[in-house]
Amino acid sequence: MKSLTDAQKARKIADEMQAETQARGGEFTDWFEELYAKADGDAGMVPWGDEKAHPGLVSWVEQNGAGQNGFGQNGRAIDVGCGLGDNAVFLAEKGFAVTAIDLSQSAIDWAARRFSDSSVDFRQADLFDLPRELVGQFDLVHETYTLQALPPAIRSKCYQAIASLVAPRGRLLVICRSRAEDQSADGPPWPLAKSELDRFTELGLTEISTSEFLEEKLDGRQIPHLKVEYQKIC
Repeated sequence: MKSLTDAQKARKIADEMQAETQARGGEFTDWFEELYAKADGDAGMVPWGDEKAHPGLVSWVEQNGAGQNGFGQNGRAIDVGCGLGDNAVFLAEKGFAVTAIDLSQSAIDWAARRFSDSSVDFRQADLFDLPRELVGQFDLVHETYTLQALPPAIRSKCYQAIASLVAPRGRLLVICRSRAEDQSADGPPWPLAKSELDRFTELGLTEISTSEFLEEKLDGRQIPHLKVEYQKIC
């Protein structure tokens, strides 16, 4: 687990790399690959590299009984923006057949090395150009921290892509930092207002549940979060 000093250093490195990418006119998303490549196996250099499943996902699975009531048994799940792979492997351990995608090939290679004995299918994929065979195939689509990592101009294109992965009767779980509707967002990361996530209902998904929770950081801050579940009812 990261120390407070490690977390601060990782955040500083990430901010610098993101700024450098913008300064040279590169695509905003280029810096993700550069960060994972530069980290070269050191999770301490990745701000979100906690090397454990996100507690919001863990609690959701516990509440929904995945692996006990059949939801996770042989169901197909996809972890969007899988990073180092912890969330994907957690879902696999709960009975899902898991595909894990990330824009960064270095992240995918790293996750596959960490979990070489896992059944997870780690693959590089771009949300802006999804492989056709993934569309509409998943009983559970899980997304933690991907949307909030993208500026609004880019993020707006991702809602459709993420929603397109959900199979009929399938569910989408989104976990993100949150903000009040009247608060401005400064990022990365960009905390999301609930109204921004309502885009998923406009795309045909039905909101099943919404909850708010606080995540305590190493420096004592308590960061507001949203956890929203949707279903494709058709």
